[in-house]
Amino acid sequence: MNRLWRPAGLRLRLLLAFASLGLTTTAVVAGASYVQARDVILQQAQDAAVVTLTEQIARITPIRSLPPSQADLEAIAADLSDRDDSALVTYQDSSSGDDQLSAALSPELRAEVSGGRVVWQRRAVNGYPYLVIGTQLMVSQGDGTPLPSGLEVYRLHSLEAEQRSIDRLATLAWLTGGLSLVFAVLLALVAARGVLRPVQELGQAARRLGEGDLTTRLTVRGSDELAGVARTFNHTAERLQRQVGELRRMEADARRFVADVSHELRTPLAAMTAVTDVLDEEAPRLPGDAGRAARLVSQETQNLTRLVNDLIEVTRFDSGTAALALDDVDVAAAVRATLRARGWTDQVVSDLPPGTLARLDPRRLDVILANLVGNALRHGAPPVSVRLRAEPDWVVLSVGDRGPGLDPHVLPHVFDRFYKADTARSRSEGSGLGLAIAWENARLHRAGADRGSLVAGNDPAGGAVFTLRLPRCSVGSAPPAARSQAAGGRP
Repeated sequence: MNRLWRPAGLRLRLLLAFASLGLTTTAVVAGASYVQARDVILQQAQDAAVVTLTEQIARITPIRSLPPSQADLEAIAADLSDRDDSALVTYQDSSSGDDQLSAALSPELRAEVSGGRVVWQRRAVNGYPYLVIGTQLMVSQGDGTPLPSGLEVYRLHSLEAEQRSIDRLATLAWLTGGLSLVFAVLLALVAARGVLRPVQELGQAARRLGEGDLTTRLTVRGSDELAGVARTFNHTAERLQRQVGELRRMEADARRFVADVSHELRTPLAAMTAVTDVLDEEAPRLPGDAGRAARLVSQETQNLTRLVNDLIEVTRFDSGTAALALDDVDVAAAVRATLRARGWTDQVVSDLPPGTLARLDPRRLDVILANLVGNALRHGAPPVSVRLRAEPDWVVLSVGDRGPGLDPHVLPHVFDRFYKADTARSRSEGSGLGLAIAWENARLHRAGADRGSLVAGNDPAGGAVFTLRLPRCSVGSAPPAARSQAAGGRP
């Protein structure tokens, strides 16, 4: 899988979750506080400015004479202006005060003021925030009732102080958000350490257990769910250690039994072989059933001898005592010698380029080839072929036939000991160990960390094909690794 698309680790997910939660909480709380505080500040400034203007206007109203003179307009504008605020007083086409203020008056504001109401509006003038307040002065009738006079008063109140307060609130909100993020990350790291440490220890312990260290145990801390997982792991590992120990003991007993029986059988078999040699010489002269019985005894003695020899060879592989007797070998000549010794030269088509040298165990190469070619002749169909291919560091031998090939369900078990593809065939010429021994002999050859291999499968053109791959310069055998199932092969 592409590294860029690998799922994020648990630590990163915890960090992102805590950071997201912290940022979301801070944004909601600080944002709501900021908006509320800003509205309060602006509302207070707005109310104070409107009240101040209303009080100042109350001191100069009601106007007793209309239309006002220019001097009256200037006097009113002077009373309503101060160092921070400017005022504009208008009556019909006449005005007095800050003429620039008229640029900040929107048509909607002037329409509201002309209706006799007190209105205000926040506007930005030259990039600075201001509050524009407008109202109409009242004129007193004869009975003292005030009426709108048409004299409009506008004041431009600066909101710079309030804007600075709002900016400080925004800075404080951002600072709070940053500190909250830092705190959330630190909290996530602490939580991730507390959660991931037991998980990492569990992963490492499971890896050691999978590699065969059955003494692996976890330290149980606390009484939470992770502690329960650790206790369960320890209990499982303890039971597995007991069961594997019992299986190993039983396997060792079985191997010892097979080795002992095989060695014990060699002595009587040697005597039986000597007797069958005599029977083979006399069988042609024995009448009828006696001759057939003599030949049957001889054949079965040979089969039993081959089985015992195979069992002894298997016990050597299992005990780790099998070793290579290396020699410089002309592989093509060794293959021809194997075929010639068994009388298969005329039955096998060979493609053996001369001059392919390798440092191998010639006896084990002979055993492998004899099993593969013999299997092809017995279970396949002609022509049986043996082909040699030389690589820079390896020699590759392939043995094929043109028979029905191998069933898919047979391939995973073909190198298993005593495996037979036809379960109804309770008896055959072989011991059921030939291919297993050939596989072990191939694996026994090695060059550094690389081992020889024997793989089986089906040729697309039809028939089964076995491929033997051996290093051209084998070294002395190392203790055998755990025997694995080879995929593909022939029973």
